[in-house]
Amino acid sequence: MLRKEGIEATVVFTSGMGDARELACKAVGAGRQLIIACGGDGTINEIINGMGSTRVPLAILPAGTANIAGKELGLPGSIHQAARELPRWAPCRIPLGRATWGRPEAPQQRYFLAVAGIGFDARIISQLDMAAKLRLGVIAYAWEALRQIFEYDFPRFQCAVNGRKVSSTFAVVQRSLRYAGWLRLAHATGLRQSQLACCLFSSRRRSRYFIYALAILTRTHHRLPDVCLLQGQPVVCTDEGSNTSTFFEVDGELAGQLPVSFEVVPDALTVLAPRRFLSFP
Repeated sequence: MLRKEGIEATVVFTSGMGDARELACKAVGAGRQLIIACGGDGTINEIINGMGSTRVPLAILPAGTANIAGKELGLPGSIHQAARELPRWAPCRIPLGRATWGRPEAPQQRYFLAVAGIGFDARIISQLDMAAKLRLGVIAYAWEALRQIFEYDFPRFQCAVNGRKVSSTFAVVQRSLRYAGWLRLAHATGLRQSQLACCLFSSRRRSRYFIYALAILTRTHHRLPDVCLLQGQPVVCTDEGSNTSTFFEVDGELAGQLPVSFEVVPDALTVLAPRRFLSFP
């Protein structure tokens, strides 16, 4: 399909964690004019981190479990349909989120396109059986989430946003409108905007997480007194003296542990997108 449109693509495959990042870095270094990612949010995350600060455009053929990026860009759900439409997509320069953590003298950094999560969802990802994920998709996440409600200790950490500090056990930092593919948690403004939106959950009670789940599904979680919605940057998350390390994830991939700071990097990535995405502010 791409060849018929005059796009000569060299196909390369990943075989493990980190491969997509390395392949993207090599493609940029080799002077490729376009990188096409066929995969889910985790694969896309590796690719954007491998591309660095280049202005080489990225196109996405959506696959994977949730593929928030594909939904946010308004891409077709079918890889084949996306490939047919790709030659008509236009370049658009967008911001990226960036997580910074580790020792001050040698900080680690990682870009993210859509979502970062601290605490509970990072724990789910760390314990998720990859074979079950490939076989069952979203159901595997839901099952592991249920299991972790009974096993996770829900250690407290503190999130500081625009000078306001909130004690949390689970936090989501969003650039995308969606979380986990279709849920609406924070009041995010979309991938083209230079803003972070946070949804912070405060309770340590296991039973309360069932209330959170029901409220999220009915989009009433913002009415709960122990749920806080904030916007701003940077978002700085630190442990509250717990002996348990609190981990965080970016775009569905486990990244590191607290303390961590999230911010937006403007004018960071060129993506090819349909006109319907470009028509929205």
